[in-house]
Amino acid sequence: MKTDDLITLMAQDAPVGLRYDRALAVALGAGIALSALLLVATVGLRHNMGSVFETARVLFKITVTIVLAVLAARLAMRIGRPGEETRRPALLLAVPALMVAVAVVAELVALPADAWRASLVGRNALFCLFFVPVLSLAPLAGLFWALKKGAPANPARAGAAAGLAAGAVAAAIYAWHCPDDSPLFLATWYTVAIAAVTAAGAFLGRRLLRW
Repeated sequence: MKTDDLITLMAQDAPVGLRYDRALAVALGAGIALSALLLVATVGLRHNMGSVFETARVLFKITVTIVLAVLAARLAMRIGRPGEETRRPALLLAVPALMVAVAVVAELVALPADAWRASLVGRNALFCLFFVPVLSLAPLAGLFWALKKGAPANPARAGAAAGLAAGAVAAAIYAWHCPDDSPLFLATWYTVAIAAVTAAGAFLGRRLLRW
C-alpha cells in the first residue's frame, strides 16, 4: 500500500470531531485575535496610524504582509490534507516575494546611495526580530493543533508551512506598530523574523506532527 493511500485511510478512520477545515479556521481566528490583543496591550498601534495611510510605503507594507499571510495559510491548509496538490499554492508565495523585490528596486532608485543603510537598518530592527516571533506563538500553536486533526504526509514540511503562515500573520499584525516603513527594512528584518519562525515550525513539526 502506498504511503498516501495509508494516510488517507487513517484520516477517514479517525474519530469524528472538529473537522480539519473548521479547526484551521478556528485556529487562525483565535491566533490572529490573541496576537492582535498582545500587540495592543503591550506596544500598541503606532501613534500616527490615522495619517500614515496616506503614505504608499505603509500601505504596501501592510498589504504585502497580509498577502503573504493569506497565501501561506492556504498552503498550510492544503498540506494538512492527504493527497492535496501543494505545488501551486507554494509557487504563489513568489507573488509577495516579487512585490517586495520590485519595491526594493524602486526604493534604491529613489533614494541616494548614502541613505540606503539608514533605510535598511531602521530604528527597530532588533525589536522586530524579537517581537514578530513572539506574536507568532498563538497562530503557530493553533495551526499545529489544527494540523494534528489532518494527516500531513511530511511532518517537517507541514510544520514549516505552519511556521511560515504564523510568521506572516505576526508580521502583518506587527506592521500596524512598526515605524520603519522602508521596503529595504521589510525585505531584511521581516524576512529574517519570518524565516526564523518557519525554521522553528519545521523543527517542531518533525517531532509533533508525526503519525
